[in-house]
Formats: sequence, structure tokens, C-alpha cells
Amino acid sequence: MPENPPVPWEYCLYIPNDLRAVTVSRRTLRLILTVHGLIRLADTAELLATELVANAVLHAEGPAALRVGCAAGVLRLGAWDADPEPPEPPGSLEELGDAEDGRGLALVRACADQWGWQPLSRNGRRGKLVWCELAAA
Repeated sequence: MPENPPVPWEYCLYIPNDLRAVTVSRRTLRLILTVHGLIRLADTAELLATELVANAVLHAEGPAALRVGCAAGVLRLGAWDADPEPPEPPGSLEELGDAEDGRGLALVRACADQWGWQPLSRNGRRGKLVWCELAAA
């Protein structure tokens, strides 16, 4: 008897432009992954979400959002912010060495299966979504 494929799901957490939102996002993500049986992805997913949300809060003015979804065996994380400008392309982790900043997207690129960005509007505000994916299957 064929097994039913898992039902896709998605959550969106709207956050203020406040560095404390990074911790709230990380803890919320761990809870989401736990209830969906994906706790094995929590450490990597938390690192990725932390970098995405921190960039949204640090480099854009206004609200932001963390999006978390899973479909077809892929966990997708994204951070929306109100700045429509594309993110700076990441350097390599080797080039960045012990740099204090500028490592966020390099970590995302190194740890995620895929990542990217796209223009995205929310509630009439232009912005962008920076996203990454992890194989959940």
C-alpha cells in the first residue's frame, strides 16, 4: 500500500526591526521543527534562520518576517524585509577568515542546499525575500 505524502505546511512570523527578534525567531523555528518531526534539522536550520533574520533586521528599516515551510521533502527558510535592494553577494568563508561581519550569507551558502533572493511585496510594501533550502527527507 503506498504511503501518503506529507502535507505541505508553512508558517510566517512577523517581527519588528529589533535584534531581540533574532532570538524569538530561532526559538520559534525550533518549536516548529519539533512539532513537525524535523528536530534533526534544528541546529543547521537555526544557524541559517539566525543569519537571514539578523541580516533583515540589521540592514533594512521597518518590519521583517521569518517564513518557514516544508513541501516535497524540502525545508525552506526565508527572511523578508522592506528593503528591495538585493543582498551583497557572499564571499567565501576562507576569504572572510576571522571577520566580525559579512559572514552571514557565506554561512548560508556553505550550509544550505540552495539559497537565493527574490523581490517580494507584503501589505503594499516592497521588499525582498532571502531564502534557503535544506533537504528534509
